[in-house]
Amino acid sequence: MGSRSAFQAGMALFLLTSAACGLAPSLPFLIVMRLLQGLAAALVVPTSLALIHASYADKRDRARAIGVWGGIGGLAAASGPVLGRLLTAALGWRAVFSVNLPVGILGLVLTARYVVAPRPARGAALDLPARLLGILALGAMTFGIIEAGHSGRPGPAVLAALALSVLCGAGFLLVEKRAADPMLPPGLFRNTTFSSATAVGLLLNTGFYGQLFVVSFYFQQYRHFPVLWAGLALLPQTAMAAVASTLAGRMTARTGPRRPMLLGLGLGALGFLGLLLAGRGTPYPALVPPLAAIGFGTALTMPAAVAAVVESAPARRAGLASGAFNAARQVGSAVGVALLGSLITPASAFLHGMRAGSLISAACFTAGALLTLRGVEHTRRGVGAA
Repeated sequence: MGSRSAFQAGMALFLLTSAACGLAPSLPFLIVMRLLQGLAAALVVPTSLALIHASYADKRDRARAIGVWGGIGGLAAASGPVLGRLLTAALGWRAVFSVNLPVGILGLVLTARYVVAPRPARGAALDLPARLLGILALGAMTFGIIEAGHSGRPGPAVLAALALSVLCGAGFLLVEKRAADPMLPPGLFRNTTFSSATAVGLLLNTGFYGQLFVVSFYFQQYRHFPVLWAGLALLPQTAMAAVASTLAGRMTARTGPRRPMLLGLGLGALGFLGLLLAGRGTPYPALVPPLAAIGFGTALTMPAAVAAVVESAPARRAGLASGAFNAARQVGSAVGVALLGSLITPASAFLHGMRAGSLISAACFTAGALLTLRGVEHTRRGVGAA
């Protein structure tokens, strides 16, 4: 299956599961459909980047296209909580899934009409053991972090889950090292730009999505904003993400990915530190600059990091490289929400946990900036072997 066919299959599955979620008769059914939605997204995101890589031969044009891709993704991520709350307040929770249908249908039509199908790469083995071990490692780690937050201490279930995560992670690395056709070739990580930018993707999502989850709770549960106003309170992040999305691709094409990554990560870290001002009676205008800095910094960093990853990999590995980067981002999202969410329970410790989460998010962005400074170059050539 080529990149375009995989993208279209993922889009079709996402449409079907969105419709099923909107019509879900029970919670277990909704959970299963959401799992399938995740599978669909795992098909769509990496293949969309592979299609961009195949459609633009010139690196500058490709950097601009990736900037548009990343900017739209960042805008969608930042506006999701706002739009979700607006739809929920006006039409109910089912509308959150129904809104996907016209967008997805338009995407399928435009893909069929305008996107050229690149030549399919050589088929790879499924590498099922590595996939299962990776799923178990991430699932056990997320469960352990969440349970530790609920119980307030590392009980037997938490310790067992974290131990299982470590064992499965080690098994994943061992399987990939010995596999004839590995799911994630270890050779890709010999390139410092690829490995550093992939780590930045993990740290970026850990900090951003973890704190986005907590800030949403801060406005709605701690400050008791109505659902609609809690969503509107996040507009500074959305607005700045839209501004940054127009700059990211151009800046990356002109200077390479290193400079926008450093600038974005630095601004984001300052924004998280600014959220330390948040309290029970903090005036909302005082929170606008930190929220705006976080939205701008995240949206500026992500497209540049994507460009660094894709350009540092051989052309034949572009889809695989983008898949690895997005897998790292999703791991970061899961860990960030689980970790920072665990800090705000019980409710009596909410403000203390939120401030601790802000420091963790700032540390993630700072670590990402240091990795960028040390390992990410102005990408000019791909690695030779993978």
